[in-house]
Amino acid sequence: MKSKRQQMILDLVQNRMIDTQENLRSALEDMGLNVTQATLSRDIKELSLIKVTDEQGNSRYCVPRLSREGLAEGSRDTLDFLKTAVVSVDFAVNTVVVKCHAGMAQAVCAKLDNTDIENSLGTIAGDDTIFMLMRTEKDADRLVRELNTILYSRDVR
Repeated sequence: MKSKRQQMILDLVQNRMIDTQENLRSALEDMGLNVTQATLSRDIKELSLIKVTDEQGNSRYCVPRLSREGLAEGSRDTLDFLKTAVVSVDFAVNTVVVKCHAGMAQAVCAKLDNTDIENSLGTIAGDDTIFMLMRTEKDADRLVRELNTILYSRDVR
């Protein structure tokens, strides 16, 4: 039941403008599924959903690209690898800084490069630090929130 419910949530946020938990709960109810706010909140966290703001200033839930790829068959290893190798993520202006365990930055950087992160202009990795140049400060903030959601969630299935 949980995996079916979470798949329904993923479908809704990818295909509709879902801006609040209440709207999501209502959409699920319209599909014949009643859920509590607590269950919905847990599902949102487990699915690593984030809120993004579009060009018109409207916010909505979305499935981060890294999470979408991690949810796909056979690519869960990327998320598991990131969770074990990355120590912290932060940004300054439009540069994302990913701190890794010693010797892991280049491997993490290669994984991130292969995910085709939206609005990433380039990356450079040392031994334990990655710099990712993003197109805008908003893009850097979004990526940091996405990575932190993934890194600190218990499970993204």
